[in-house]
Amino acid sequence: MSETEFRHGKKRFYDTNKFPRGFAKSGDFTLVEEEILTLFGDTMLALETGELLPTNSEEKHFLRVLAHPHKAKSKLEQVWLKYIRLARGRRRFHTLNGCKRAGSFREEYENDLVLEED
Repeated sequence: MSETEFRHGKKRFYDTNKFPRGFAKSGDFTLVEEEILTLFGDTMLALETGELLPTNSEEKHFLRVLAHPHKAKSKLEQVWLKYIRLARGRRRFHTLNGCKRAGSFREEYENDLVLEED
């Protein structure tokens, strides 16, 4: 983590609303991603909201990536975009129901019976 010019946060970053058990225990982030978020998340959030101004080229590029996510190069930028998607985006909800209606099952069953009688 020392090869980056990105500033460490003034405090460790946690999101207890969306990830009450921590980033890694949520199952969405790896241990490395959790470390990046806790160390640099405070700075990334402050840059995103405008509380901090960028002081180096990495932080300026980070702000450009927020406007154009496809330009993300560094692991910091990719992890922050992943965090934004998971924390602020809609959660997917998977049901146990199939996509076919009940009537169509009946039709398939009747078609199978007709084929067996022939």
